[in-house]
Amino acid sequence: MITRRLAHCLLPLALCLGLGGCASWFSGDEPDPEVHLVKVEVVRAKLMEQRFVLHFRIDNRNDSELTVRGLDYRIHLGGILLAEGEHEHWVTVNPKSSRFYKVPIRTNLWPQLKGLIKQLKNNREGIPYRLEGEMETGLFIAHYVHLARNGVIIAADLIPE
Repeated sequence: MITRRLAHCLLPLALCLGLGGCASWFSGDEPDPEVHLVKVEVVRAKLMEQRFVLHFRIDNRNDSELTVRGLDYRIHLGGILLAEGEHEHWVTVNPKSSRFYKVPIRTNLWPQLKGLIKQLKNNREGIPYRLEGEMETGLFIAHYVHLARNGVIIAADLIPE
């Protein structure tokens, strides 16, 4: 009876101490992966609905595999919120390599159409974009990589010939 009570008391204590050691395995000084918005592909453009595929490149700078669980994102095109949401798709990026990650989005730019057309006409060099969000990585224990990127999208690249 005393042995059983002792086991019930020591087991949670041993688990807590053991898990603390496991957590130290995953907290290294390895750099976070880099995420770049490479391309915005227009799939369908109607008056009230637009569908795009966002092509991201994930650069794994570590010596170990990187498991990506999903991506929460907000993309601003000029001063307009183009899209926001989350995409849960698991991919594995090999050590010291890159992999593309496609995110399909659907939006309605009708309320912002006037401002968007004005930006397209006035910006021959391109329209600035801002990507914000979090990428969830890790196989068992989640690690969140905060994303903040700025760049330029060339308007001619979005219009199919």
